[in-house]
Amino acid sequence: MPNCVVLPLTLLVLPLLLVLSAAPAGAQGEPQLPSLPNSAEISLKVERDGALSVVEAVSVPSEATMTRRIPLRTAAPHDRDRIIGIRDVVIEGAGNSELTEDEFTVKLRGGTSIVRYTVDGAVTGADGLVRVGWQVAGGWDARLELVRASFAAPSVPNAVTCYAGPEASRAHCGAAQIAHSGLTRFSQQNLAAGQRMEISVELPAGTVPANARLEPSKTFAGAFVLTAPVGWAWGGFALALVVGAVALALLRRRDKHPGAALPVRLLTGKDDQAAFSSPDGVLPGQVGTVLTGRADAVDLAATVVDLAVRNYLWVTEEPGELTGWLLVRRNPPDEQLTAFERAVFDVLLPDGRESVPLSELRSARVGIETVRDALDDSVVERRWYSRLPGRLTGIGLRVCCYGLFLTVLLALTVGYAQLGSIVVAAGAVLAVAARWLPARTGAGVRLHRRLLGVRDALLETTAAAVPKLEREVLLSRALPYALALGEQENWVAGFAGLKGPPKIYWCGREGAAEADVARASDFTAALVGTFATTRQGRRLEA
Repeated sequence: MPNCVVLPLTLLVLPLLLVLSAAPAGAQGEPQLPSLPNSAEISLKVERDGALSVVEAVSVPSEATMTRRIPLRTAAPHDRDRIIGIRDVVIEGAGNSELTEDEFTVKLRGGTSIVRYTVDGAVTGADGLVRVGWQVAGGWDARLELVRASFAAPSVPNAVTCYAGPEASRAHCGAAQIAHSGLTRFSQQNLAAGQRMEISVELPAGTVPANARLEPSKTFAGAFVLTAPVGWAWGGFALALVVGAVALALLRRRDKHPGAALPVRLLTGKDDQAAFSSPDGVLPGQVGTVLTGRADAVDLAATVVDLAVRNYLWVTEEPGELTGWLLVRRNPPDEQLTAFERAVFDVLLPDGRESVPLSELRSARVGIETVRDALDDSVVERRWYSRLPGRLTGIGLRVCCYGLFLTVLLALTVGYAQLGSIVVAAGAVLAVAARWLPARTGAGVRLHRRLLGVRDALLETTAAAVPKLEREVLLSRALPYALALGEQENWVAGFAGLKGPPKIYWCGREGAAEADVARASDFTAALVGTFATTRQGRRLEA
């Protein structure tokens, strides 16, 4: 043949031979058709986005059927389940498929069928490596004489592993190797019904993104697995705990160290006129609660003196007694008295009695406890104190109970039971923290400082500086507060030392309309001793 003819033929045939030699037995991405009945040829390819494309060519004997069931939720370590997603299912041949939330089922009839689908969740990432794992055969209800598979990825694998046989067995497949082209091939003969062939391919880091999806297992232990939502919830709880601890520390510091006394003047006006008004309308009996959080005998005694100063009681000495004192009803209780003061009045003169000896009160052991509820109500009503700490304790305990119920409910239903545990922890923290929460409010703290200012004013005011006509009223009006603040001795002594001391209009002997200052001081001492055999007054730290 002439060279002019051979050369063109060579140029035409050579590219065709090269293409045929480079092409696999099947089209690119397609498996070979199986040559034996009950056998499968499988092609696997990892896409750039981490999805696993699967093409299975399965030969089923005529007049027979083969069914494969692929679980989409499988057990993983640490009480978790691995979730697999399957999509884009196409069957070419005699067969059908069913896809549910927990299982993918393929049912094939006689002949050769091709099953195509895409798997999401087959790629895991750990220790800087990427691993692709999949059961190329498993869940078949018939014996497989031969299974061959090829695996392709964007990068050449670092290592491959293939196991065959019953679940969890570590028997290696018949063949598993990486070709020079980077294509990985696997094969296994004689897989009994229900046995599996499982591959694991290790790829260089960053080849494809990991898309493995883990969820808590549907067990009681799995319900307590730490998941991302639960982790965020714990983080929010921790943040709230820190903020609450800081707020509680600031409130306790404010309550323990309310600050310096606010200035109060008893001598006011153009000509230093004497005037006394209680800060924010606080009563003498409420002073102890505002200052220290508790009332004692001094506060009850201060209330009795205040009732006498306001002409509800008359104080006189019992006939024939040198030191005996008698409390006499002067005016009936009216709307000007608070519930607390009315309770004290009823303790002094119960059942409509007109008078009562002080000695009788001592024998009856009447104490501040009998009117404590009314006193507590009065300071709460004025918003100097709050019952919130006690209420929060009860709320916290109820929240704990609700959290326990929620924990059990979540553990038995949808999982995320740690959310219930967070509620339990929040309730317990609230119940405990409430015991440390100060009951005194911001208004109570400000009143505390003003009462300290009243105490300083009582110490700084000299009786001689008070206009003579106003000494009697100022002495008596401020006396109950001086008694409650622990300064009655200094207050009375200042007026008693005057050349012409004022009289006490609410106290006197039989036949005398008024008593002198010294006898008023004796009465307050006896009154405090009646309600408690402790100290006569309360000394305060600035």
